[in-house]
Amino acid sequence: MKYFNRDVSWVEFNARILNEGSRKDNPLMERIKFLGIVSTNFDEFFEVRVASLKRQLELSDEIDISGERTSKIIEKISERSHQIIEKLYENLNEDIEIELPKNNIKYLKVNEFSDLQKSYAQSLFEHEIFPLLTPLRTDQNFPHIPSKAIFIAFNLSMISGISTKRIFGTDLNEKTQNKDFIALVQIPQSLNRIVWLPCDDGKRFTLIDDIIIEFGTMLFPGFSVENSLIFAIDRDADMGVDEDSGDRFLEAMEDVIASRQNSFAVRLLYSNCCKENSKIVKMLTQNLNLLESEVYKVNGPIHPEDFSEIEDEIPDDSNMKYPQWKNFNPLKKSDKSIWELVALRDRLLFLPYESFEPVTRIIELAAEDPKVLAIKMTLYRTEKNSAIVKSLKRAASFGKQVTVFVELKARFDEERNISWVKQLEKAGAIVIYGIVNLKVHGKAMMIIRKEADGIRRYVHLSTGNYNARTAKIYSDVALFTTNNDIATDISMFFNLLSGYSAIQTMSKIFFAPVNLKSHILSMIKRETKNSTPENPGMIVAKMNALGHEEIIDALYEASKRGVKILLNIRGICQLVPGVQNQSENIKVMSITGRYLEHARIMYFRNCGNEEIYLSSADWMPRNLDRRVELLFPVTDQQCFSELKESLMSYFQDNTHSSFLDEKGRWLLKQKKVNGFSVQESLNEKYKKQNEIAKKHRIDFEIRRNK
Repeated sequence: MKYFNRDVSWVEFNARILNEGSRKDNPLMERIKFLGIVSTNFDEFFEVRVASLKRQLELSDEIDISGERTSKIIEKISERSHQIIEKLYENLNEDIEIELPKNNIKYLKVNEFSDLQKSYAQSLFEHEIFPLLTPLRTDQNFPHIPSKAIFIAFNLSMISGISTKRIFGTDLNEKTQNKDFIALVQIPQSLNRIVWLPCDDGKRFTLIDDIIIEFGTMLFPGFSVENSLIFAIDRDADMGVDEDSGDRFLEAMEDVIASRQNSFAVRLLYSNCCKENSKIVKMLTQNLNLLESEVYKVNGPIHPEDFSEIEDEIPDDSNMKYPQWKNFNPLKKSDKSIWELVALRDRLLFLPYESFEPVTRIIELAAEDPKVLAIKMTLYRTEKNSAIVKSLKRAASFGKQVTVFVELKARFDEERNISWVKQLEKAGAIVIYGIVNLKVHGKAMMIIRKEADGIRRYVHLSTGNYNARTAKIYSDVALFTTNNDIATDISMFFNLLSGYSAIQTMSKIFFAPVNLKSHILSMIKRETKNSTPENPGMIVAKMNALGHEEIIDALYEASKRGVKILLNIRGICQLVPGVQNQSENIKVMSITGRYLEHARIMYFRNCGNEEIYLSSADWMPRNLDRRVELLFPVTDQQCFSELKESLMSYFQDNTHSSFLDEKGRWLLKQKKVNGFSVQESLNEKYKKQNEIAKKHRIDFEIRRNK
């Protein structure tokens, strides 16, 4: 076998996340969060990848590079997904029903309520929940079910002796009196899923689902509820925008967002919370045109990620959470400004061990600084209430030239990005919506500042997004530099995105889809050519996904020539390691820990003239062929040594690592005693660096009149 299937490999990535959610040495709330991540990952996977495979199958049962037909791939995905989701709920139920009560936090079902709690729940239903509920009939036109929204289906029968002439618009007679009716009620998304109950000892909670089921009979006067079922569906979200929509592109993107809610269903999840309800399942399956294999019966609440709300009620120092790891700001020195520190030499930021604050701070300063003339940057995903966007708006309002490349096609963040576009344009910024037929995924920022010795360009390049929220949980690496060659390249890059600039040769930067892939291939081939038994080549790479056929084939050739190849792949890996005469010199491992590994780093021994690059791109066809991505070198010697040491340490991990074998199995390598955790090691490393920096930091105490 030469290649694993992309989507089957992705499913196995979630099995590794599930393993973290199963580990009893992880704190309870962290385990629950891992289980929630698996759930949300599967939602997106079915909406995008499985939907795409279903549409592909309608056209042709193609064979992919793994040698599998589309129909077989869908079958494998379904079988393995059912297994993982079943295991997810086994773990969730144990944590919720057994482990949480040990910490005096208990989930109560309605039949466990005290009189006070039942009275509280009924009052809550009548005054705050009931007014928001809208029962929908299903016997004529089946109602629209939005993707991922949670619904309750009620199987109803009419109470005998009711004198009302019409129910559901139907004349009552002996036939209709014996008929079952099914009504659907959406659980309001505006309300918290977790409902805390009055309690004298500890904390008690229930779900809004349980309350609606218990008191939902109030919605159906004249009917009795025979049984009920909680469900949600995933719909196709793998649809593109009309790239030729021109000046209507913003409206075209809004049309895409709206159309997702009317696309075909790809999965039904239901919780078998009450007695026999096969009539409801049959009705839903038929109306949604789903196969039996696309129906997932779960033993617990839909969307278990909502249990993360419990964390808000738990102190930060609780043993139910990870011990706090404080990050620090390496550019916080009171004797020098951030401009001076970056101009002095290149600076690396290794998130989240180091703080994202220097990034937000330099843009805040740039907005206010009269010496700053212009700011240019790309935005792919950023958080709600982004401080960066606020600073860009302020800079534009102050008359600075602000140019922002906002990628509207960032899937599931389109609405937020459209909002940013409108706000930035209103503030006076120049906004570019991306490039026709390509996503701008590269992460770059440049601040142009007029200083005593002329114009200086401050450049920030990163493997991760300009998102302060994810910067606390994603492991990424970023570079601050004023290197003139890099600054010139990035100037050309921005000009290429915004105007008619012809593609020019750059001295340091490589970008997809122009020359990033070819440069990676040339470096792999150089390592292959120069490798000898006495002095074998070496390639070390860390990324989220590996699935580009050309890159994989080049790595196979390098392996055959004796090049030692170490790959740290977080998610998808289509390369098959450890195969004689193909990949016996390739080792593939993965880290799953408290932080999401997101950095893309690559190292080439190059006959002793070592090179290290950072990139926004994974080695996937979409990144290298269909997106605008950046690859940039780390040339400062101090930064180089620091990054190389960190990269190599990933392959020493034996507590949260798995190794891929030639059969596609991820084998856990978890030493219970005296193990080495790379994430703990990096935390300690940057913690010590901060302590050393504090000793040498000069702080000035300023006297003021009180």
